[in-house]
Amino acid sequence: MRKIGRNDPCPCGSGKKFKNCHLGREDELSLDGLGEFSAEMSTRITGLPTVWYGRSREMVHQLDFQQLTGVAAGVKFIDLKAYKSLDLFERHPGKNEQDGSGGIFVNVLKTKPSDPDHFYIAISPDISDSALVHQLAHVLDYLAGSKLMPGLAKPLSFDMGIPVEHLEHPHEFGYWLTCLQKKFDVELDAEDMIISYLYEKEMLIKGSDIVQQDPVIIKVKSDRIMRFLSENSAEIDALICERPGYLGSRVKRD
Repeated sequence: MRKIGRNDPCPCGSGKKFKNCHLGREDELSLDGLGEFSAEMSTRITGLPTVWYGRSREMVHQLDFQQLTGVAAGVKFIDLKAYKSLDLFERHPGKNEQDGSGGIFVNVLKTKPSDPDHFYIAISPDISDSALVHQLAHVLDYLAGSKLMPGLAKPLSFDMGIPVEHLEHPHEFGYWLTCLQKKFDVELDAEDMIISYLYEKEMLIKGSDIVQQDPVIIKVKSDRIMRFLSENSAEIDALICERPGYLGSRVKRD
């Protein structure tokens, strides 16, 4: 990894300066594969064939990223199994990726050295519409939202003792998820329906709060989400009970 200046942006993608983020914890960057990738390693990812599973072609061709975000960028889809077979230290599973299906937004630090003009999403042949708009929402959120790279919140979640989902899906992500759901008339799965519901109720944590990493502010807002979910269990259960990914009644659990 090249020498990182104290005032340079942290390579982890948090949006903070290196001195206020991973300075003194550089080993975490190396262990998670979040440092600067060589062009050769990057090409192993960007050289994978483009795939068009599910509605991926339709969706990406109908999105004008320049108009939406002000950034001239494109999205390429690659096969999830082929990407995982490269074994390039992707330790943070994407949506539904734990069971080998779904998709993951590949860390831009891994693809930028060989293809700075595209963002890469690894997807499975059976990817759902909900999983597709979820990953595209992450791309849009990274470009014109919280600017946070998904998959990097686990250490912060552990340190603060709050659910990682509260950091992975900030308010700005909820905005893009809702926009894409409406644009492509997608039936969101249970998880995404809860995120959309929390966004509409203005309960999601703002990206700026996450970037500041103030434990008091984040903990207060995380606790607020948990209380809201508990107090509205019946309404939420009615919204998600017929959707894919439903894990059982929140009312009964609460």
